[in-house]
Amino acid sequence: MYELIQAGERTYYVDSPSKVGIFRTEDNTVCLIDSGSDKDGAKKVLRHLEANDWKVRSVLCTHSHADHTGGAALLRQRTGCRVFAPGVDLDFTRHPVLEPSFLYGGYPAAALRNKFLMAQPCDAEELTEQVLPEGLELLRLDGHSFSMAAFRTEDDVWFLADSVASEAVLKKYHIPFLYDVEGYLRGLDEVERLTGRLFIPSHAPAVEDIRPLAQANRAKVREILSVLKELSAHGAAFEELLKGLFDRYGLTMDWNQYVLVGSTVRSCLSFLLDRGMVETRFADNRLVWQAAEK
Repeated sequence: MYELIQAGERTYYVDSPSKVGIFRTEDNTVCLIDSGSDKDGAKKVLRHLEANDWKVRSVLCTHSHADHTGGAALLRQRTGCRVFAPGVDLDFTRHPVLEPSFLYGGYPAAALRNKFLMAQPCDAEELTEQVLPEGLELLRLDGHSFSMAAFRTEDDVWFLADSVASEAVLKKYHIPFLYDVEGYLRGLDEVERLTGRLFIPSHAPAVEDIRPLAQANRAKVREILSVLKELSAHGAAFEELLKGLFDRYGLTMDWNQYVLVGSTVRSCLSFLLDRGMVETRFADNRLVWQAAEK
């Protein structure tokens, strides 16, 4: 773990729980793609940089989730590098309390103000194509988050962030985090059309062919949508649907899972409602979801 792997002439990555990409822009200057999940992860990345006499020019955060931005503040403090984040996720990077607040839908309880959901605040700037070093290309793949960026290096290597979950995660947890279901499915279509020499998702092994993993993620999303329609066949409130999904997949509820899976379920229900596949009504002061009649 935390091994430095060379993926191209100027492209490297640190093989960690949330991979950190490294693109060498000059002889001893590098640009990082994500920052590690926390301070400890960032320190391990720094050891590789120091061993190679590499100076950090910038950190490009693919999106604002804590496992991608958790080390950004430390890297900025230690190296003086600039940090960038895309779109709406820039605000979450600057003000991490927005993440548990958004997931919970109100002021987050102390149990949610943890480093898994809330990184250290970082004085980031907006990520645009104009700030990229020569040799890097940016592709927006929104859906998993409000705004998410993927990058292609001139070595024809793609860093795909969380556009796909690994087969192991899909098998164990079943429900990947989704903010915008339509956007996520559109992103999978985009990923499937990409050409490249190597594809590096943040939480899955690097592969030469990304299409099977994109197809597996699409199939799992469709499965979840189908299960929600089944669970709402006779009408059910949100908490009943959430429990039904946890029971179906043998998941165990805790604070983090409640807000992460709960947010995904709400997004899936919005997707189904907007397409007329489920209907809603208010009964006994409850919002009831019910599969639409065929």
